[in-house]
Amino acid sequence: MDCELTVELLITYDVDTTTPEGRRRLRHVAKACEAYGIRVQKSVFEVVCRRSDWMYMKQRLNEIIDPAEDSIRIYALDRGSFAAAEHMGQSPPAPHDTPLVF
Repeated sequence: MDCELTVELLITYDVDTTTPEGRRRLRHVAKACEAYGIRVQKSVFEVVCRRSDWMYMKQRLNEIIDPAEDSIRIYALDRGSFAAAEHMGQSPPAPHDTPLVF
C-alpha cells in the first residue's frame, strides 16, 4: 500500500444495544470496521487503509448508526503510530504490515 495514500485510524464506537435494532446496528458497525481494520478491543479497531476506502467506510458508518443513540469516534494518527504503540496483557501487536485476507 502506498504510504502517501494511506491513513492510520483508531475507531471506537458505542452503539445502544437495548433494542433488537440497536443490536443489529452494532453487528453492522463491527462488520464495516472489520472490512478495513483489525479489532484490538471489543469496540475498538485499528485501521490502515487508502484514503478512498476511508471515505467509503465513513459513509457506510454514517448510514448504519442512529446519531441520536450511537457514537463513533475516529482518531486520525500519524503514520507509524500503531508500530509505536505499547501493549500490555492480552493485547498482542496487530499485524498492520501484513496483507488482510478476507
